[in-house]
Amino acid sequence: MGEQQLPLRAQVVIVGGGIIGASTAYHLARRGWSDVVLLEQNTLTSGTTWHAAGLVTQARGTWGTREVVQRSLEIFQDLEADTGFSTGFVKTGTMNLATSRQRLEEIRHQASVVRSNGIDAQLLTVDQTLELHPLLNPAGLHGSLYFPEDGRGTATDTTISLARGATARGARVIEGVEVTGFITTGDRISGVTTSAGDIESEYVVNATGMWGREVAAKAGVAVPLQALAHYYVVTEAIKDLPRNLPTLKSGDEYAYVKDEAGALMVGFFEPGSYPWSSKGIPRSKGYVHLPEDWEHLGPFYEKMVERVPVLADAGIRLHFSGPESFTPDGHYHLGEAPDLRNYFVAAGFNSVGFLSGPGAGSVLADWIIDGRSPIDLPETDPARVQRHEVNRRFLEARVVETLDLAYDVHWPFQQRTSARQLRLSPLYGPTKAAGAVFGELAGWERANWYAPPGVAREYKYTFDRANWFEHSAAEHSAIRDGVGMIDTSSFGKLLVQGRDAAKVLSRLSVNNIDTEVGKLVYTQWLNEYGGIEADVTVTRTAEHEFLVLSGPTTVNRDLARLRRHIDADEFCTVADVSGTMAMVAVMGPVARRLLQPLTDADLSAAEFPFGASREIDLGFGFVRATRVTYVGELGWELLIPSDMAHHVWDLLRQAGAPHGLRPVGYHAMNSLRLEKGYRSWGHDISAADDPIQAGLSFTVKWDKPGGFIGREALEKIRNRGVDRRLVQFLLDDPDQQLVHDEPIYRDGVLAGRVASAQYGHALGGAVALGWVTADEVVPRSWFEEGDYSIEVAGERVTATASLRPMYDPKSERPKS
Repeated sequence: MGEQQLPLRAQVVIVGGGIIGASTAYHLARRGWSDVVLLEQNTLTSGTTWHAAGLVTQARGTWGTREVVQRSLEIFQDLEADTGFSTGFVKTGTMNLATSRQRLEEIRHQASVVRSNGIDAQLLTVDQTLELHPLLNPAGLHGSLYFPEDGRGTATDTTISLARGATARGARVIEGVEVTGFITTGDRISGVTTSAGDIESEYVVNATGMWGREVAAKAGVAVPLQALAHYYVVTEAIKDLPRNLPTLKSGDEYAYVKDEAGALMVGFFEPGSYPWSSKGIPRSKGYVHLPEDWEHLGPFYEKMVERVPVLADAGIRLHFSGPESFTPDGHYHLGEAPDLRNYFVAAGFNSVGFLSGPGAGSVLADWIIDGRSPIDLPETDPARVQRHEVNRRFLEARVVETLDLAYDVHWPFQQRTSARQLRLSPLYGPTKAAGAVFGELAGWERANWYAPPGVAREYKYTFDRANWFEHSAAEHSAIRDGVGMIDTSSFGKLLVQGRDAAKVLSRLSVNNIDTEVGKLVYTQWLNEYGGIEADVTVTRTAEHEFLVLSGPTTVNRDLARLRRHIDADEFCTVADVSGTMAMVAVMGPVARRLLQPLTDADLSAAEFPFGASREIDLGFGFVRATRVTYVGELGWELLIPSDMAHHVWDLLRQAGAPHGLRPVGYHAMNSLRLEKGYRSWGHDISAADDPIQAGLSFTVKWDKPGGFIGREALEKIRNRGVDRRLVQFLLDDPDQQLVHDEPIYRDGVLAGRVASAQYGHALGGAVALGWVTADEVVPRSWFEEGDYSIEVAGERVTATASLRPMYDPKSERPKS
């Protein structure tokens, strides 16, 4: 494969000859795109694929990434029949052990969650576990979660099989060629430069594994990942060892065990790993080995000897340490770069590249050919990246924590602790003084809840009601019954200016944003297929000036989308002004009574209606006040110059005391918005969902002048009808909790999954937004009919379904 001459042109150039690059080439070629060149700087699999342990496990952290693995499973099982080359895949099953009460609770929740993907997961007793895996020591064992369809394969064999299948269909695989840079034309990729010459190309795929950050940087694309030392041990042959035992995964012991050619492999996801070569991966011929570190690994291995006693008398044949790339948030990067068209990233797989790789390549091939992902994967979107995340020192600190937590209990609301205090709201000091307990999102320190005096400012993780439950409930009630204020300064703010600003925004927006000055409009931005790419508010602050408000994690992708849709002959500029303003949401039925004495502006419903946005005096300064809500109550969002934020906060606190004003955190804001059925992009809606399915048709102005991107596709959906909708649910049992991804049953049949959830304190139970799918196009009423239940930790809990908000369904309170 390495003797081919470098072509001058190819439709697609794939950089990286690991399993993901090979899979992408294979699936492109299978769909008829044979003008594909895969370039590998050394030899196929020589990066990190060659030392993959070969596990194929479906228990991934999100619905979308589980779908990717299910695609992989199909490929592992069918590939040899197509190419004639074995993948070495054997179905053995996987057993996730519960060696503590907390683990038992976790696997109960996990068993339910994976069923939303249709995955077979069986909770086993201790006796059933030992029957399937007789090598286990049962001491401390509480049971296990068994995935019978899981298995294992051979990374090198699978990669070679994929590459052969690609070349048999006309794709070219060229080894020994290093990509040294990229050629761009405007905002589009147009080729690669290599050690053997240039190749003109319409599409480029960066599948370079632990080199992904450096390779992407050559194209001006941010891909945060860092290689860490990663270990496994292979024993000498063990007499009479059973073959093809289920793979063991023991989280409390940070290890997995599988049998391999009459021996056992013990691999580790242990705390205390360390970055490798963070200043740049050294040039080599591949097949990198790192030095042994038995001093670090020994104690973890000894724990597994206790769990699998046969290891005690087994000699060690191989103590392997190799680098694997990890990402700050534990999700890989799969998709198109936000600022460079047709440059696709598939990197940072957090040591699950082998099991995800065949499916990821399949997804990427469909994405390139069809123009959109076949699986909803907002969590892997490269546009989620924050600038600081490619900082070397940040990566060194944060990705170590990613590995540290990989086999830890995955608690609801778990907070990261590394590389904190990075992005601080102008109101960080006052909120901290008020008792804020901070979480982190996109680098921002955010007040998630407020601890009253004498209450420890800490999270105590549990699958039951959290230690902050009652305190967040009080904040929730303050906004429902009185007044509260939320520091929302972390939200993104984009200033759009210029002669053609209205034209550009109108083309993007389904709603009519070409309004009078001083009006806010809630809108979505769609892709050509009618999918929701953004969910924002647009405020016209002057004739040729608009302010777009976005979420902290979506502001970069919304900025990129705006810039991408400004034509060359249009005069329009976009600037991210997020850090220049604080923002405080003053919400609740008493909000007007609190604010009116502090300003000369008339805040009455007649003079300051819902959707109005004006600069008003407040205290000794001026703020932009916008009559809007994300919590379902009367209120104003106050945009405040950063240098006046303390003044406004102190003013509100002092004036609000007689009204019972409380500072309110993001946990309460989430429970409030879910009671009202307000959507969150990346959780409830994304590019795979359209406004009709999502219950957002009211924002669509079908006949507005000039139309909008995606209108034709959305019109077809409207005429055809839909077979899936976003539905609000309330659990009938007030003691149950929901998190996300729990399976939804309609009349006893799996019908969907929970997208996001929180406890609804005003509604008196866990409230959720979830997607429900029918077998065919059905009337709107079908989604509210039938008997619904949601599975929580193995128990099906009855639930009430509604397409209208259960709280204040006519939205009378925000407009009062």
